Amino acid sequence: MASVLATNLLAFIPPILGVLWALKEVTYVSRIKLTGPPSGMQASLMSDGKQVDVQKILERMRDISSHIAEGANAFLVAEYKYMLVYVVIFSVIIWPCIGLGTMIAFIVGSLTSIACGYIGMRTAVYCNVRTTHESWKNISAGYDVAIRGGSVMGFALVSLGVFNLFILALIYSKWYGNDVIGLYEALTGYGLGGSSIALFGRVGGGIYTKAADVGADLSGKNEYGLDEDDPRNPGCIADNVGDNVGDIAGMGADLFGSFAESTCAAMVICSASPEVSVYGSWSAMMFPLMLSSVGIVVGIVTMMCVDVFYKVREIKDVEKALKGILVISTSIQTPVAILLAWWALPSGLFAIDASRLHCTWWKCAVCVLLGLWSGLCIGYVTEYFTSDSYKPVRSIADAERISAATGIILGLASGYASTVIPIVCLCITICVAFSLAGMFGVALGALGMLGTLTMSLSIDAYGPISDNAGGIAEMSGMGPEVRERTDALDSAGNTTAAIGKGFAIGSAALVSLALFGAYTVRAHIRFVTLLDPWTFTGLLFGAMMPYAFSAMTMKSVGKAANEMVEECMSQFPKIISGEMKPNYTKCVKIATHASLKEMITPGCLVILAPLVAGLLFGKNCTAGLLCGALVSGVQLAISMSNTGGSWDNSKKFIEAGGLGPENGKGSQAHKNAVTGDTIGNPLKDTSGPAINIVIKLSAIMSLVFGSVIAKTSNENGGPFWLK
Repeated sequence: MASVLATNLLAFIPPILGVLWALKEVTYVSRIKLTGPPSGMQASLMSDGKQVDVQKILERMRDISSHIAEGANAFLVAEYKYMLVYVVIFSVIIWPCIGLGTMIAFIVGSLTSIACGYIGMRTAVYCNVRTTHESWKNISAGYDVAIRGGSVMGFALVSLGVFNLFILALIYSKWYGNDVIGLYEALTGYGLGGSSIALFGRVGGGIYTKAADVGADLSGKNEYGLDEDDPRNPGCIADNVGDNVGDIAGMGADLFGSFAESTCAAMVICSASPEVSVYGSWSAMMFPLMLSSVGIVVGIVTMMCVDVFYKVREIKDVEKALKGILVISTSIQTPVAILLAWWALPSGLFAIDASRLHCTWWKCAVCVLLGLWSGLCIGYVTEYFTSDSYKPVRSIADAERISAATGIILGLASGYASTVIPIVCLCITICVAFSLAGMFGVALGALGMLGTLTMSLSIDAYGPISDNAGGIAEMSGMGPEVRERTDALDSAGNTTAAIGKGFAIGSAALVSLALFGAYTVRAHIRFVTLLDPWTFTGLLFGAMMPYAFSAMTMKSVGKAANEMVEECMSQFPKIISGEMKPNYTKCVKIATHASLKEMITPGCLVILAPLVAGLLFGKNCTAGLLCGALVSGVQLAISMSNTGGSWDNSKKFIEAGGLGPENGKGSQAHKNAVTGDTIGNPLKDTSGPAINIVIKLSAIMSLVFGSVIAKTSNENGGPFWLK
């Protein structure tokens, strides 16, 4: 096993390298000046066969980019005010109930998540206009800016997350001394903080982005036949702002929460083993954190390899390069994880968790690899059901030639069918990992799936940057050549974003199960039986929670979209006649106010439900609730996300001429597809992704308050008032 110094260096140095890499990418992008296309490329500015003024185009680009940045910044500042109030109130509750150590970890986790979201959003709004500008030159230059901007988010988030958790663990190891169990249980506050911010980021950002998207679609396309990014549409800026606050800040907080929770769960379970926590070494206890740390170095090597083996020269190369990032990072992470397990874990047999199941370092390595490769498999299955390159989406598009109803029916069927293979992958991972290393193995499987988090985040952040770049090109009145390039960047981003959602949902399932295992350790639950009435009651209530949560968030999108449509429709007559310019600010304010107001109720449901169930009905009821939320939530999240994605891409397939020129933009088939896409928007970008937070936050909340819940239960695990 490794020395303490070597362990600390391996946990400390990679995050520093990750931050330096992110700064390098920021420096590269900052050197790009908005000066117009190079000499000899003026033809790319041709619009409808007429030469346009370069300086006028540049002025529009700067103006539109400024509007997007101001809107995104205004939303995040307003949202973070709500979040900070929550952090203060909950910190006051945690200190007397759990302890000072947990409270400090909770605050650090919350602030880290907030900082990561803000860094990612600011980078995205800085890079979007530069991606548009560089697309004047060629597709390669535009792609380069977008992926570099995305990698800033990926490396900054993982590096800050690992670094802060490591520093906390180092300080707490001195503070708690020989109380290893107390040390790692205090660290669970870090995961709770990250997941709490993720809830508000995903829900608030999701409601914002889809309210703006649906509102702009309904008011513009269906009534006046305007394109999505037509500058005359008052909702177009709010739509582009939503891409950043939902798909950058919200998504980043979601995956940061998964990383923090899975790491904390593995540490809590590991601390229950005397062979590791007492007779073992610091390296064995820090193994879960080092897995994420070495992933940063793997990410740097991956970016270097992709630059060599997957050069983007033509439009068709973009999607290959993005997929290459995932495949290369997964391939490199495989031997690295094996070597790390051999180096850090005890060489002989050791027991993990309450089951006293004996395992060896190679069994732990297998658990990590199961998660790593099943994550990639889930991602590609997600792509099959959501990409217009494959049969499911094309059959939906073909059905939309007849009516919107048939397309909606096939989309629902496709979404339900898409749950089968991911669930099989998760079942195999869970069964094998549990048989090898108990709940510790499941937690390692979750960490394995998140082993390529730097690259997954980079690709996910690339999508909104390229999407915004296309919007800026359209609103600036740039030529069709530039718009073709930005559309190609956006299209590839949509495909890989679907893969990213598969990763997020799969990792959420494993993280939730690992947290459930950690909760049973902390609440002293040896067996969970469905024959217990309180457990079964909790199971039913937990299974209902994702549906109630989805109902709240979808209703919120509908209400906010109605307000947006009413505002846009009131402006359109004067805009079309030339009497006034679009009032973008008013639409941004409507989306901001509606999303912040509507995120409170679903947030309270997720935060309070496990606590109320445990305090009033006992620890067994909470155990059942966590199982129910996990089982129904995973299925619902997968089907919702993939259903919405299939409708979105069937619309894009029709717009690209996939059904022939007679069924292109403006045709009845296109209008039918817009209907399906509009319904699918809140499914794939609001309710579906946010269910990840439901199952994770319920579990981490139960884990943090596990000892309190156990104290208020009777000796059989039922309610305290029933002796």
